[in-house]
Amino acid sequence: MAEIHQPSGRAICQQVRRDHGPTTLLAFSAGKDSIAAALALQAHFDEIVPIYFYSVPDLEFVEESLRHYEKTLFGRNIIRMPHPSLYRMLNAFVYQPPHRVPVIEAADLPEFTFKEAHDLVRAEYGAQGSLCATGVRAADSPIRRVSIQQHGPISRNKGEFFPIWDWKKADLAAAFTKHKIRLSREYDIFGRSWDGFDVRFMIPMRSHFPRDYAKILEWFPLLEADIFRFERMKAQ
Repeated sequence: MAEIHQPSGRAICQQVRRDHGPTTLLAFSAGKDSIAAALALQAHFDEIVPIYFYSVPDLEFVEESLRHYEKTLFGRNIIRMPHPSLYRMLNAFVYQPPHRVPVIEAADLPEFTFKEAHDLVRAEYGAQGSLCATGVRAADSPIRRVSIQQHGPISRNKGEFFPIWDWKKADLAAAFTKHKIRLSREYDIFGRSWDGFDVRFMIPMRSHFPRDYAKILEWFPLLEADIFRFERMKAQ
């Protein structure tokens, strides 16, 4: 595989600190890559402002993870904000019964981008001009690798940068061992951090986190039809 000719993640952090100041935002999913990004940022920035974008608010297993990392990783609160896809899905009536359609239309939910959400946080914390770090790694997929090769690990138009773009799995493991990081229960149950409503997550969630499963169905009632269809097809 061809080498990527871009500055290292460490050099990117130094450049962002020099050009944009001592504060950075961090898109924090509680997954291993976002944890690694937090560890990488700590050596370069005076203040890290972590943001978690929820697909459904106040899920118990999510809050358990966030509270753990607030205490052990950040020493501060993690900002909770709605994921842009939450309002888009509601406005598109995804997994919604017909009687909810007029209610959702009347709510006139605003749709927004990640950058617009980040700008709200920048204004709230007096961090105008700062960038937002994300745990994107070139080793994650060929698409990300090509994108970083072509566009680099800093996108000033989007206001983001990738402090661990060049990290491999061995780098993650070494950092977690050094800092005694414990991954969330999501990895034991899902094999990764939770990031969607498909059956890979929802079927295990039904067994392991039944209250959270029920809460998701309150927001997206017809989601259960997908699970029913999958299980019926699998049984045939």
